[in-house]
Amino acid sequence: MQAKDRIPTEGGGPLAQNPFAGLNSAGLPSMARRQAGSVPPPRPAPPPKNRGRVDITRQTAGRGGKTVTVAGGFVGIGQPEKEQLAKKMQKACGTGGTVKDGCIEIQGDKREQMARILTEAGFRPVFAGG
Repeated sequence: MQAKDRIPTEGGGPLAQNPFAGLNSAGLPSMARRQAGSVPPPRPAPPPKNRGRVDITRQTAGRGGKTVTVAGGFVGIGQPEKEQLAKKMQKACGTGGTVKDGCIEIQGDKREQMARILTEAGFRPVFAGG
């Protein structure tokens, strides 16, 4: 490769074309008007206040001595929402979990964290069993 075939790497001059050079800000709202604007940003709708009772139990039977916290008895919600709640619980508890047979299973004794998340989602958690 000869010296004339090399691409210069010292930076050179500015770009020959600026794709934004032809644009102007005429007709656009200013930041001051946007911040004090009359239209507030849309807020997500809060979940219903009472979506029903959910039983939270702690189980060890058939799991090799490992403790699993199970939330069951959901009424009126589908599988996708249960999976979304399970993912939120896994993240908050820092453990694994799954959705089986319509129940959310989280590894370990995480009843308090599960109850908090279910309450935020509009359910009424009840600690059942021992």
